[in-house]
Amino acid sequence: MFSALGEHSVDKRKMQMKFGAMMPPWHAPGQNPTRALHHDLELIQHLDRLGYDEVWIGEHHSGGYEIIGSPEVFIATAAERTQHIKLGAGVASLPYHHPLILADRMVLLDHLTRGRAMLGMGPGSLVTDSRMMGMDYSQQRRRMEEGVAAITHLLRNDEPLTMETDWFRLENARLQLSPYTKPCFELTVAAVRSPTGPRLAGQYGTGLLGVSATDDLGGFDYLSDTWSVVEESAAVSGQKVDRSSWRLVAPMHLAPTVDQAIEEMKYGYANELRFASTGPFRAPGSKDIEEVLATSDHETLCRQANDSGYAVYGTPEMAKAQIERLWNKSGGFGTLCLLLTEVADPAATVRSLELFAREVMPEFQGSLHRPQAAWDDLYGDRDKVSSEFRGAQDKMIQQYRK
Repeated sequence: MFSALGEHSVDKRKMQMKFGAMMPPWHAPGQNPTRALHHDLELIQHLDRLGYDEVWIGEHHSGGYEIIGSPEVFIATAAERTQHIKLGAGVASLPYHHPLILADRMVLLDHLTRGRAMLGMGPGSLVTDSRMMGMDYSQQRRRMEEGVAAITHLLRNDEPLTMETDWFRLENARLQLSPYTKPCFELTVAAVRSPTGPRLAGQYGTGLLGVSATDDLGGFDYLSDTWSVVEESAAVSGQKVDRSSWRLVAPMHLAPTVDQAIEEMKYGYANELRFASTGPFRAPGSKDIEEVLATSDHETLCRQANDSGYAVYGTPEMAKAQIERLWNKSGGFGTLCLLLTEVADPAATVRSLELFAREVMPEFQGSLHRPQAAWDDLYGDRDKVSSEFRGAQDKMIQQYRK
């Protein structure tokens, strides 16, 4: 907390931070998938009411865990149930879509939501997705680059585009509708460890979505150099970029105490660890996850995640410290997105989001100093204020009696 007198010493960019959530979503097999999807919609309604700025919905087609196959359809449903929150396809797997069709769908969504739609672009994270479509996963990033080039042109230009690759062809192609958002709704590129995302963000002047910002094997060590890559690429391409368009994703579950947060996570933390063991951040030579779960107790695993800096499973004060840590490592960013991975049951998850909105977000939104200064004026001068108030009352009473 800080007073109005000390405001000049605070980084103004940090006080303009925005907050959102990333919803891949993660739902362990064995539960009702219909109910899980509707729970996701309910969570977005809570985020909207609590004042979160945005939410990103992933696209996946295999694995049985991340069960939204079309972010655009999901966003259209969520938009009808919310009022303010922005809704992003986060991220759309570009190699799976013809650029014209994806761009056209997003423009339609931009109109239907009256400017609340956003497009995140990535290569596709699941090898099993590309296998089913007969694609060589090693070509996904190259195809993503080609997709970004085509989509950004189609969305931002009226001139027809002719372009041919080994997986799509465009002949004098242009969209029949301009975006509702002028000049275009927000575009962002996903980034993990590879410089591909930052380079593309600079080349095309888009935002950047750091999906593994806290991972010690993934993104954290790269944060200090990431934005310089964006700026260097932008300078070469004649684009303008701003750190406010940089989003970092961080896993958190909050409660009044660390012990309560860890206890609530008995609901789903083991399943999260199982799913994470299938991804790109499994350390080479590490133990099989089932051996880890069999030989380590739940509390130890949660505290290890806290100690490593990967996650915050604890209190609002720990969440504030994590945000400061990310800010200092990166040099500044625009939005922090909470990674929602169903580690706790629905009621505890909502309580965590409420606690974050109430006790963490205001610290970084510049909304505390004026109420605090006004309270200090009143309470700090309480003896005089009370005396004047009582004196005015007494005076009126005396006049009435006369």
